[in-house]
Amino acid sequence: MDYSAANTQLWNVIIQLGYIAGMLLLANFLRQSSRTVRNSMMPVAVLGGFLLLALKYTGLIHLDQEFMEILTYHGIALGFIAMSLRVPKKRDKGSESKIGFRSGAVIVSTYMIQGVTGLIITIGLAYTFMPDMFKAAGLLLPMGYGQGPGQANNIGTTYQTLGFEGGHSFGLAIAAAGYLVACLVGVIILNVLRKSGRISLKAADTHEEYDAEFFSGKDEIPVSESVDKMSVQLAMIILVYFATFLVTHGLTSGIAALDQGLAGTVNTLLWGFNFIIGSALAILLRVILERLKNNGKIKRQYQNNYLLNRLSGAFFDVMIVAGIASINVEDIRGLVVPFLLLTVIGAAVTWLHLKTVCKAVYPDYYYEGLISMFGMLTGTISSGVLLLREIDPALETPAANNLITGSSFGILLGAPVLVLVGLAPKSPAMCFVTLGLAVLYLLILDVIIFKVGRGHSEQDNL
Repeated sequence: MDYSAANTQLWNVIIQLGYIAGMLLLANFLRQSSRTVRNSMMPVAVLGGFLLLALKYTGLIHLDQEFMEILTYHGIALGFIAMSLRVPKKRDKGSESKIGFRSGAVIVSTYMIQGVTGLIITIGLAYTFMPDMFKAAGLLLPMGYGQGPGQANNIGTTYQTLGFEGGHSFGLAIAAAGYLVACLVGVIILNVLRKSGRISLKAADTHEEYDAEFFSGKDEIPVSESVDKMSVQLAMIILVYFATFLVTHGLTSGIAALDQGLAGTVNTLLWGFNFIIGSALAILLRVILERLKNNGKIKRQYQNNYLLNRLSGAFFDVMIVAGIASINVEDIRGLVVPFLLLTVIGAAVTWLHLKTVCKAVYPDYYYEGLISMFGMLTGTISSGVLLLREIDPALETPAANNLITGSSFGILLGAPVLVLVGLAPKSPAMCFVTLGLAVLYLLILDVIIFKVGRGHSEQDNL
């Protein structure tokens, strides 16, 4: 084998990962050394992605577009598998499940309001100024804003194969705009609330001390024995992802054998939403390991929450940098009008919707719940936590935990999204059917939000 630089297949992975690593470190340096960058509260991975995108368009580096898309696709699934393998803390399960369920309804109802808004915009454009507009493109708004670059990449690519030219880059561009909305608009909102006296910005304690239990729970495997503890976490994540591939392949092959027409719609969605299957299998493995430990079949707990958190964070950081860097600006030049309408109006309706529902669900910590949900449902969970830390640096309110538990219930409540995303591009008539179904499901979710454990806030609106 040729081990020199001439063997591009041998060195390409290292070169591309080197670009990502370099931009992450540069972005972190800029955030630490520049007060302007720090005050913008833009996540390091987002800044790194934009830096890499800029380098790509200056021609200073050659970015492997296909490799970046592969990283984006796999990163979201690996990150969610790592999160799902974590052993949950023991809490008041009744109250946590109730608020988690309602938080899930808040999240999915926001997807619906974003989807309804997006469809109205793109269908309206298709029947007026832009007859060639892909009518179902509006559903990329909840994918990009609500679910982030991973799903925006997956569904945008799927829509591109169905005739939406530039769909992949359009979805990723919406996701990138969502980060800017979360970070920049979120900061503006925080400052408006602070100046009006409704919240106070607090400095986080940068000298936090953690006990040993924070890093390692009871009865866990040793840090390093014949196999390293980190290696065990990685092995479980990769094993679950391999099982995800086998299960998804089995499902898609079975559907194709039964009905080729159905397979054409469902199979692309199953591969696009493979992180849901991965999360379910990770939870199954977690339950099996817990049962085996309780029955005395195994003596130790194999998962380590601290390491799994770090791994999921690393997967998501790489996914975000690669996702933003893989945007093709050329692909969206003819889509500037729908892009601007979706991103601006989408941000406005997301804020107005969350103001209403968060007042009902989080009456005791309204602003913490509102700010964190806005950050997550325009950016990612990391931007939600970043904004939350400005008013709740020690994360004393349940707002941060609601993002996690709500996302778990959101996977369940969000199952109809799969149907709507697959239904809309079938025909113009199906776009209208999808719009009607989205409105109907939004009304059902509103009943859950306002009728289950109803509460009222004494705080003012913005």
